[in-house]
Amino acid sequence: MQSEEIFKIHSITRQKLAGFLDHLTAEQLADIPYGFRNNIWWNIVHVVVTQQLLTYYLTENEMLIEREWIDKYKKGSVPDAINPTLDEIYLIKNLLLTTRQQLHLDYLSGKLNKDFNYSTSYGYTLKNIEDALLFNLMHENMHLGTVNAMKILV
Repeated sequence: MQSEEIFKIHSITRQKLAGFLDHLTAEQLADIPYGFRNNIWWNIVHVVVTQQLLTYYLTENEMLIEREWIDKYKKGSVPDAINPTLDEIYLIKNLLLTTRQQLHLDYLSGKLNKDFNYSTSYGYTLKNIEDALLFNLMHENMHLGTVNAMKILV
């Protein structure tokens, strides 16, 4: 898949995720539906965090989000029982859009061109930014599917 197609799909995915922040209450975002171990809010913040880790951290570039978000929403974390504030919702909605745009610009500039070797828990090894972009797209859409399922239950 060509990188421009990946970025087009990534944009659509991020817009869909941002839409949940526009149309659900903080209580709905924080509710953990029966049978799940996390919530809509966690899934949305997690995709922002994971994108930063896969594309900036692995290429040894400075990440575009605060470390506290990474620590709280990285793989293996679980949500707390606190509803997100309106300021947090606004910030994450903004980060969904701005981190996607900056990633595209940084990719085009060559800033992220550094080989690495990272084995994902999915069983796929990432070796460069193109691998990371493709894997990130799959990861974000997997979480979009989870959020769509949760929306029915909250």
